[in-house]
Amino acid sequence: MQNLKVIYEDNHIIVVEKTPNIPSQSDKTGDIDMLTLVKQYIKEKYNKPGNVYLGLVHRLDRPVGGIMIFAKTSKAAGRLSNQVREKIFKKEYLAVVDGKLNQKKRKFRKLLI
Repeated sequence: MQNLKVIYEDNHIIVVEKTPNIPSQSDKTGDIDMLTLVKQYIKEKYNKPGNVYLGLVHRLDRPVGGIMIFAKTSKAAGRLSNQVREKIFKKEYLAVVDGKLNQKKRKFRKLLI
């Protein structure tokens, strides 16, 4: 199993760091994905038999690295999904760029903020 950086974990949620180029969930490539990695981690750490429940609360695009939150219970999944739907759950993006942005792109950036 690949190294999984767990940032926070309790009985309800697990927060992990997603490295770039790993899909959030399985896709047609068959590459290992975060949902599978976290399920394997829980299965091994707690010696769980059978399938492990893990709710995918949100996704990050494959090329993006960042923090992901997964629900360890269906109750937590429902509550977190509701927070996403009601825009209580917020995502913040930070980009590292090389070079200068031209004026048009700066205006576009202000519209996104």
